Amino acid sequence: MKLKLILAGLVFSASSQLFAQTSQSSQQSSQINGISTKAIKKMTVMAKADITQKPAATMQMDMPADTGNRMKVMVSGMSLNLPMSRDGSGTSWLPDASAMHAIMFNAGSWQLMTHYNIFLRYNNQDIFRKGSRGSAKFDAPNMGMLMGQHQVGKNGLFHFSIMMSLDPLTVQGGGYPLLFQTGESWKGIPLVDRQHPHDLFSEVAVSYTQALSPNTDLSVYLGYPGEPALGPVTFMHRPSGMYGPDAPIGHHWQDATHITFGVATLGFRFHDLKIEGSSFTGREPNENRYNFDKPRFDSYSARLSYNPSKNWALQVSRGFIKSPEALNPDENVTRTTASANYAIEYRPGNFITANLVYGLNQSKGLANDPSIGLEGAIEFGTTSIFTRYEWVKKSFQELQLDRLVLSMLPFYTQLPSSKTLYSINAFTLGFNKQLFHLGKTNVAIGAQATLNVSPEALQSLYGKTPIAGEVFLRIFPALMKMHNHSTNSMKGMIM
Repeated sequence: MKLKLILAGLVFSASSQLFAQTSQSSQQSSQINGISTKAIKKMTVMAKADITQKPAATMQMDMPADTGNRMKVMVSGMSLNLPMSRDGSGTSWLPDASAMHAIMFNAGSWQLMTHYNIFLRYNNQDIFRKGSRGSAKFDAPNMGMLMGQHQVGKNGLFHFSIMMSLDPLTVQGGGYPLLFQTGESWKGIPLVDRQHPHDLFSEVAVSYTQALSPNTDLSVYLGYPGEPALGPVTFMHRPSGMYGPDAPIGHHWQDATHITFGVATLGFRFHDLKIEGSSFTGREPNENRYNFDKPRFDSYSARLSYNPSKNWALQVSRGFIKSPEALNPDENVTRTTASANYAIEYRPGNFITANLVYGLNQSKGLANDPSIGLEGAIEFGTTSIFTRYEWVKKSFQELQLDRLVLSMLPFYTQLPSSKTLYSINAFTLGFNKQLFHLGKTNVAIGAQATLNVSPEALQSLYGKTPIAGEVFLRIFPALMKMHNHSTNSMKGMIM
């Protein structure tokens, strides 16, 4: 019963299933009799032209095999001429070949889609008690989304997106244990070795895109909260990152601006190249996870995205973030990121995905903090194996190693400066195994282990190689099947 309540609270309308009916004609062969070969060729050319000129919003897609039905498909939320498989978080791009786990339905002229990812788990961040900084907890990180769009005239597209999380209830204010994680606070104390919960309302955004031609779009995106044009696709929306429940320990170096209370983004697409600029609120969400924080629009960013093929999505971005941490209001951050995302369907319904991301935080008077993350996943039928490697440099301020603690460590004969950084390495390996499905919802069992390698200076606190382990049930939508051989503007959707 609890499982059903959690799922119902996250999935806005997953029980709604409205399908379009299709029909086939059996008289095509008789219509050819008496028509010359030249006329037939002319009609074929005209038919092909008609297909390619139809608005992408009228294209259709095969639904999962167990439904036996077809329905109208949503195109990209930011373009009538791109597939929705390209959409990441906010306005970011994924490869067109990315897998899509979602439930689609129609409501009149609106196309709607839901997505959710729920983990019911036990998490122990230092199984063998090698140090004093690890802890354990039963919790349920989760998120659910509802997206919808409506074509406006011939070339306009209106889109909305709502993302919610019950983390404030199922994870609670102090967050979940995660060794070497830093960022945000609880009860006025910085969160260290814990990942903060996400807000109840993590995205409430609208966008409008005007197609200037099949290859060019002009778009505007407004979010309260929303995600500015800064960083890669957020970890929970990356196909390579959604198999496990944990945020990267480089989250606040790479994609932490995905919940921002006040975002305005203007974007221009030319073929497979997109440039965007955002004005947004630099302050991260406050400790009240149920409210809407004050919009400030005191920060800015720019991002260049490029998809050279259906299998790759590349981006570089840079942003000035004013006073992101409430406990350090005078500290501003300049964040630079670059990422490469890869996806391929190597056999029907099975995908290989990978993501490489670099993030750098620069603050006046402090050391430059770099990070690198590499993650990937491969599917074998109903079994998935996923992995993540991270290298992050964090300061003693980030890890809340005050001078009293440092003076007690045998390593130190002299206390470090404010620019001293500690190199942290973490390697995660895990799996998902689908157990059964409830309609269009899959239930899988999973587990993961993380080997953390502590810097020598901190081994008396963390241990040399503390190992974290988790077991969980994962609840998520079934895979949506799409054809990848089409040559029309939908790049994979078929009539």
